[in-house]
Amino acid sequence: MLFQDLGSFPEFPECPLEEMSQMPKLIETASRITAAGNQPKIIEEFVGRVNSKTEAVSIAWMHSPSGWIEPGQTPEFDEYTLVLKGSLRVAFEGGSMEVQAGQAVIASRGEWVQYSSPGEEGAEYIAVCIPAFSPDTVHRDE
Repeated sequence: MLFQDLGSFPEFPECPLEEMSQMPKLIETASRITAAGNQPKIIEEFVGRVNSKTEAVSIAWMHSPSGWIEPGQTPEFDEYTLVLKGSLRVAFEGGSMEVQAGQAVIASRGEWVQYSSPGEEGAEYIAVCIPAFSPDTVHRDE
């Protein structure tokens, strides 16, 4: 009841029993996922629908080259992004922001966003999606 009163914790989807175990599960390697955008971007999914068969959350390490831009999207998931190197531009209805290395941004489900890495260095970042990213729930602009 106390946590509900605070109102600041995200709602997590129920975790199916088959995703729970009695001991930690080591994820030894990531799966390479094809990225949307105007040029190749490396997505290494460690946790998610593809690599670990996890639907509750996805965690991916992204490597975006300089000049990369993806179509805008209105996803059905919350996305938490931590920039490790370079900078990431996040456009949203009403503006845009530059997220630098050491900073993070939260994009809430149902909000239109568009990610790009226009800086010379490109961007390296970790993206966490709750529930897990899916091509069926990202709703990219056409």
